[in-house]
Amino acid sequence: MTTVGVEEEYLLIDPVTGRLVPRGEKVRARAGLASSVSDEEIQPELLQAQIEVATPVCATLEEAGGHLLRLRHAVAEAARACGCRVMAGGTPPPAEELPVPVTDRARYREMQRQAPQLVAEQLVNGMHVHVAVPDRETGVEVLNRLRAWLPTLTAMSANSPLWEGHDTGFASWRTIVFDRWPVSGVPPLFADAADYDRRVGRLLATGVISDPGQLYWQARLSESYPTVEIRCLDVQLRADDAVMFTGLIRALADTAVRDAAAGGPAPGGEAEFVRAAMWQAARHGLSGDLIDPGGVRRPAADVVRGLLERAGPALDAYGDTRLVTSLVTRLLERGTGAELQRRALAAGGVEAVTRMIVDSVVAR
Repeated sequence: MTTVGVEEEYLLIDPVTGRLVPRGEKVRARAGLASSVSDEEIQPELLQAQIEVATPVCATLEEAGGHLLRLRHAVAEAARACGCRVMAGGTPPPAEELPVPVTDRARYREMQRQAPQLVAEQLVNGMHVHVAVPDRETGVEVLNRLRAWLPTLTAMSANSPLWEGHDTGFASWRTIVFDRWPVSGVPPLFADAADYDRRVGRLLATGVISDPGQLYWQARLSESYPTVEIRCLDVQLRADDAVMFTGLIRALADTAVRDAAAGGPAPGGEAEFVRAAMWQAARHGLSGDLIDPGGVRRPAADVVRGLLERAGPALDAYGDTRLVTSLVTRLLERGTGAELQRRALAAGGVEAVTRMIVDSVVAR
């Protein structure tokens, strides 16, 4: 059974004003006092108004969902004790007074020196899914075969329509913000693991990025774990939506491994089409057409059903089909987090959006 792990990033806000508060270290320390949480499960982030959680290695979706809810509750309770609230939104709804202080780590200080405005505007939260692979060669095969589906996953996960107190017109503004870093976006195709390592080495040698952690591709090989890390997702309002993506990504990765073992060619996914597909996904989410892995413009629901069909045999093998299919169906009926935020905005303004996001953190 292929194991998975999930990371989620959250914002910390003032309960009255809804604005960001730089209490990441305080909340992290408070959460670490809980007997149900270990130190490595709650981690600092680039800006002091952010915090990250990381599940242990999980064998089942039920296990992953249980850990996510446990960690969300722990961080939410710690935040309350520190006079703030946790927000699982891809961007902060209210306008902010920049900059938010950088977390006091040498790596983060160097990033601020290198790109001060990008760091100041890095008020974005994602969800990362790690899928175990037996070796780096297999990992590269998974990257090559998943890259054409990254736009569809981005559209499904869109949860960041607001920036500086207004609607950007994009469903995932986080995707656009992240694409400004020097090594970002959809990863290129790689010939093999040696090619991956050679090209990463050349990027590091330029000095434009200082470590592999600054490979902000939307999917990459992890340098810390024997995993492929899928990074294209906005953080989700609810833990069960995060579980849905974990199941889909594991199934897609297993399908990629199966296809590679059978000797099937990796889909081409020409760079210009995948880039256009990603922009379209970030712009519209599921509220407009998407560009499918073949480069054809189609209704979003049809592309999502194609992804579900692609993952179907692997979902069946894990016994995840019923759960994941029901959550995908709910997503298509209810809409993405971006659509929910826009409905709240229309009904009650930015304050209503903030309340909705905060209330969703520990929703079951």
